[in-house]
Amino acid sequence: MVSSFPPTAADFFQEDIEMLLEQLASLPHGDLVRQALGTIARIARAEIDRLDWKILNACLQDMEGAFQAFYPYRHIRKIAIFGSARIEPETPEYQLAAEFAHYATQQGFMVMTGAGGGIMQAANHGAGPGNSFGLSIQLPYEPDANPYIRDDPKLIAFKYFFTRKLFFLRESDALVLFPGGFGTQDEAFECLTLSQSGKSAPVPLVLVDRPGGTYWQGWNAYIHEHLLARKLISPADMSLYTLTDDLAVACGAITNFYRLYHSSRYVGDQLVIRLKSELPDAAVDQLNQDFGDILLQGRIEKSVALPQESRDETTDLPRLILSFDQRSLGRLYQLIAAINRLAIPSADVCQHPELK
Repeated sequence: MVSSFPPTAADFFQEDIEMLLEQLASLPHGDLVRQALGTIARIARAEIDRLDWKILNACLQDMEGAFQAFYPYRHIRKIAIFGSARIEPETPEYQLAAEFAHYATQQGFMVMTGAGGGIMQAANHGAGPGNSFGLSIQLPYEPDANPYIRDDPKLIAFKYFFTRKLFFLRESDALVLFPGGFGTQDEAFECLTLSQSGKSAPVPLVLVDRPGGTYWQGWNAYIHEHLLARKLISPADMSLYTLTDDLAVACGAITNFYRLYHSSRYVGDQLVIRLKSELPDAAVDQLNQDFGDILLQGRIEKSVALPQESRDETTDLPRLILSFDQRSLGRLYQLIAAINRLAIPSADVCQHPELK
């Protein structure tokens, strides 16, 4: 049945989108482009307010700038460093953050901060020119980005906290938190929540204090007393983070995490763990004996890249495949630690993989 209503501007817009989609069909990710444009077209036909469009547009602009800034560095591992903007340069915390960032870049990592003062400035300073990103947030009362990232093309300004946090977590291969205020606490709990729920890929989370400091010790006591003791979290969830006042321990928590483990992803309902080198059969048998409780069915098996991973840039890496229950994330971190302890002590295995 033909509609008796005259075409609207939205109808013509829909036609233009459909013509554009036909032209985009040859793109490598044309199916996803089609979905994204189709979503915008449907929103255009709906009744939403101008403010809704402003929010959508600002989100897309935030993501556009971040995608473009990170793309050239997509294969380099990065560490996000959080902490107070109020920490002064003469404090032990500032010096420790600068020293940590310098060490990280020496190991092949890049550093990401919120681009502000205090711990963020220390990390950008310690990383050195060209080795860090600054993800700033547009606030009327905050000063410009710190001088160590201010003129860097890798300084990215975000309108919204949630798009900024998305890229902090999306791009991070490790998360390191120094003492800080509400923002740092928010970042700590958000990182833990996403790790515990499996909404982010496994990465090391390290809480660093100055030697003899009690900031994170007090925080950890609260976790034990009010969360763990009341069974609001499981004992295995304590494996989601490392707490230390020793810089060597903090650095080791990250490099050891990637000693043999490379990365992971889901293919269907199977968790695929990519490794830097193949494990002996006896080692896989031991993993099955120790971690059979996190399997829905079957065993942990060795594998090559699956057919669904044909476009993956890690197809040459050996794999472990398991039917993970997707709930025991603390135990998954323990499994990764156990895998890393099985690494053959050779330079090829122990060296940190600076390329993803």
